[in-house]
Amino acid sequence: MSLTRIASMAFLPRQKSLEKHFTTPDELQERVLRYLISKGKNTEYGASHHFDEIRTYTDFAANIPVNTYEELKGDIDRMRHGEKNVLWPGTVKWYAKSSGTTNDKSKFIPVSADGLKNIHYQGGTDVVAMYLQNNPNSRLFDGKGLILGGSHSPNYNLSGSLVGDLSAILIENINPLVNLVRVPQKKTALLSDFEVKRDLIARETMHKNVTNLSGVPSWMMSVLVRVLELTGKQHINEVWPNLEVFFHGGIAFTPYRKQYEQIITSPGMHYMETYNASEGFFGIQNDPSDPSMLLMLDYGVYYEFIPMDEFGTDRPTVLPLSGVEVGRNYAMLISTSCGLWRYLIGDTVQFTSTRPYKFVITGRTKYFINAFGEELIMDNAEKGLQYACEQTGAQVSEYTAAPVYMDARAKCRHQWLIEFSRQPDSLDHFAHALDERLQQLNSDYEAKRFHDITLQHLEVIEARQGLFNDWLKAKGKLGGQHKVPRLSNSRKNLDELLQLNGNNKSNDNDK
Repeated sequence: MSLTRIASMAFLPRQKSLEKHFTTPDELQERVLRYLISKGKNTEYGASHHFDEIRTYTDFAANIPVNTYEELKGDIDRMRHGEKNVLWPGTVKWYAKSSGTTNDKSKFIPVSADGLKNIHYQGGTDVVAMYLQNNPNSRLFDGKGLILGGSHSPNYNLSGSLVGDLSAILIENINPLVNLVRVPQKKTALLSDFEVKRDLIARETMHKNVTNLSGVPSWMMSVLVRVLELTGKQHINEVWPNLEVFFHGGIAFTPYRKQYEQIITSPGMHYMETYNASEGFFGIQNDPSDPSMLLMLDYGVYYEFIPMDEFGTDRPTVLPLSGVEVGRNYAMLISTSCGLWRYLIGDTVQFTSTRPYKFVITGRTKYFINAFGEELIMDNAEKGLQYACEQTGAQVSEYTAAPVYMDARAKCRHQWLIEFSRQPDSLDHFAHALDERLQQLNSDYEAKRFHDITLQHLEVIEARQGLFNDWLKAKGKLGGQHKVPRLSNSRKNLDELLQLNGNNKSNDNDK
């Protein structure tokens, strides 16, 4: 009997309990809310917001305001300095470093011992449980898992307290038994220099029996390309013939799928999406035939949602999970066992069903373009790019877009900077296909494009190879869980990239 067959038996009880996500989902969330309030009573935040008086969801919503990072930053900084019982009982020693806010370069998300166990590690366990349930002939544990991680560093010189990428925190605290079935070695996995780490990971793993991959698609692709360079092989399955699954998350997989399918040609290769962030582990693709993910309801995360058509208004509607509707775009709020209370995470989602609760990520509350009333979101962008690639034979590795508010000829348009891993048959053809598909997907964009009156045809500028990596490297953000901002109303990122690419800025780059 294979090691995987034996290990699979340990996942049977959890596979059974996961059925409650289909039968009694609302009850799971109610139980989580009671748990969070009972623990939160023993904190300063709980005392100041009268947690002891909360009996219902209505009480919860009335007593606790909606929070952004700025509202919680002061308390989090006190926790980072070693203060106890501030947002969560006890001392929190770990902080996941995430992309910054308007006022700060980085956010530091508390990761409590409870959250580490009941949110992040439980999510990882359930990914495997669902995968094994869908693939009973798997040989997952008969080889090694290649897991990409970031790095960490001391936190305010407090003993045993560190900040870093969430992946680094997970690797640092992982059960020692897991190290028997994962590569690379911890010392390599936690290196901060991604270029050095990429080479070492490739060298350490290329002669191992790797059966599964876990990480962010862009950074994993970089490692796999290095493996091919070192081995002289054309396909990854020539190096790792037993590779069967890539557990991916962090960024949309659509722009990378074709590249993966070209270098991993095994007919039995699987791809499984997860929604794990610094703030928590929220979703898992439980059905290989359905790209939407199952919302995980019993991890110590309580969910609320703001309809995006009300987002940013003075008094937006805030809904518990039981109030959401299929097909509507929502900003997500979370309360967690890491001490985040009614926290606006910044992601937007759309539900594809409510029994069970399944969803797709549609973008970020701050990653959209609405310069002219077009309300272009990341979901539109990803689908538009996919269509343009299909029409022109192209493959996109990285991209970003922003508006040109008015150029030297008083023209307004969207400007896309795209790094191709495979060139389109024509850049003009690609731009036309993208623009056409965006109009089909988004009625507001279509209306603004009508007769070129408000918004002219979009512009596509080709980025040189390695541009986005060079830009991230210059900012000290190469590797880990850092992501390229895809859409923005601000031109700051795009203008920096254009300058690095050798282009003039928008007003000088007339069509």
